[in-house]
Amino acid sequence: MTPLAAVDHERVRGTSRKRDRFGPMTTDQLVAFARRALRIARAEIAAVSALFIVALGVMTFVELADDMTEADGRAFDQAVLDALRPGAMIDPWGPGWLEEAAMDLTALGGIAVLGLFAVVTIGFLFMQRKRLSALLLVVGLAGGVALSEGLKAVFGRERPPEALQAVETLNASFPSGHSLLSAVFYLSIGVMLTRAFPERHFKAYVMGVAVLLTLIVGVTRVYLAAHWATDVLAGWSVGAAWAMTLWLVAYAVQRRQSSRPQEPHVLPVDEEG
Repeated sequence: MTPLAAVDHERVRGTSRKRDRFGPMTTDQLVAFARRALRIARAEIAAVSALFIVALGVMTFVELADDMTEADGRAFDQAVLDALRPGAMIDPWGPGWLEEAAMDLTALGGIAVLGLFAVVTIGFLFMQRKRLSALLLVVGLAGGVALSEGLKAVFGRERPPEALQAVETLNASFPSGHSLLSAVFYLSIGVMLTRAFPERHFKAYVMGVAVLLTLIVGVTRVYLAAHWATDVLAGWSVGAAWAMTLWLVAYAVQRRQSSRPQEPHVLPVDEEG
């Protein structure tokens, strides 16, 4: 073979290799590509859903704050309160054990109980080297308390009549601090735990429990006449929006860190397993 022919032969072989490299993908490559695309799609859908919840929560709160000052909003709150105490009763509707149970369950949204749960959870997260999750949980609860107290000071709404209240209350009524903080804490923990379970039914169960606990706290606040109904709805709205904001921050940090080499001053990414 002449040198010129050898060069032409190498060119042909090189072209063949390029065609093989960019040719049709094998079945394994297609499966791997589909799985990667599905993971990316799920992550983006989750981010868009979180943004939607943030926007919906803010808009709902603004609407409730506006209704609170109008006759229709006050009439709704009074109607709910009267329905739970028919015939101008002082005690709420239902047997005595139901009121006792409500008083126990409503404490799940109190600062003392949530603070205890938070310390236990943060300690566990640090042991698992999930420092980003631990930091965001601290920021979430601290920010939730600041939001609750700040909004209460701004609106200064009076609570339901003291004679009807089955539990002691301290500050203004709008929004419900128990509802706000329980939404922040339980929804944040629920989102963290869903990442530890690959099976959908486990994810659904964990989020279902988180939502149920949040709902229980809010409903008991209205049942015990500690808050008006719109106070609880506003607390849920702000709490859910704040929890999803924290998740979006964690998502953005992890995306940024995964796209470049780790730097000493950057907070380590959670090692999710």
